[in-house]
Formats: sequence, C-alpha cells, structure tokens
Amino acid sequence: MLKSAILFILSGLAEIGGGYLVWLWLREKRSIFIGIAGAIILVLYGVIPTFQLYPQFGRVYAAYGGIFIVLSLFWGWIVDKKRPDRFDWIGGLVALAGAAIIIWIPR
Repeated sequence: MLKSAILFILSGLAEIGGGYLVWLWLREKRSIFIGIAGAIILVLYGVIPTFQLYPQFGRVYAAYGGIFIVLSLFWGWIVDKKRPDRFDWIGGLVALAGAAIIIWIPR
C-alpha cells in the first residue's frame, strides 16, 4: 500500500508540475525550454502509473483522481499562495475517501 501511495503522489506531482511549466510557457510567456521541460515531465506522468500493481487502468486512474485533487489544493496553497478554504478541504477529503475505496477495498 505504501508503494501505491508513493506512486500516486509522484504521478500527481509530475502532472501538476509539468502542467504548471506548460502554463508558465504559454500563459506567462516564459521560455520555450520551460514548456519542453513541462512536456517531458507530463510524459513521465503517463509512465509512472504503469508501475502500479493493480491490473485495471480505469481503477488506477479513478483512484489517482482523488489524490490529484488534494495535491492540487496543496500546490495552489504553496506555489500560488491561494489558501484553500474549508469547503476545498472537505471536497478533498471526500475525493480521498473515494480513491481509497476504489483502490484499496478488497473485492
């Protein structure tokens, strides 16, 4: 379960970080090299989930969605200096609970 959680977190950081670099390139007119770095990181985001031990693609990505939501809240708080409110955190907890049910509840 720890390996799974680490892979989900790494995937989220790669997706958010890569997307952020592309955002900086296109929206804030930063160097194309920032955009290229973002694209490379986004490719890594596509690769990292393949190391999950779960056999179903859909379940892995559905569960990842919950982790992505919470990581995005933290990214916005730390990088964009926009503190999430209580409803953001409640929504994040609901998403995490859903992710845990999808991926870790035995069938």
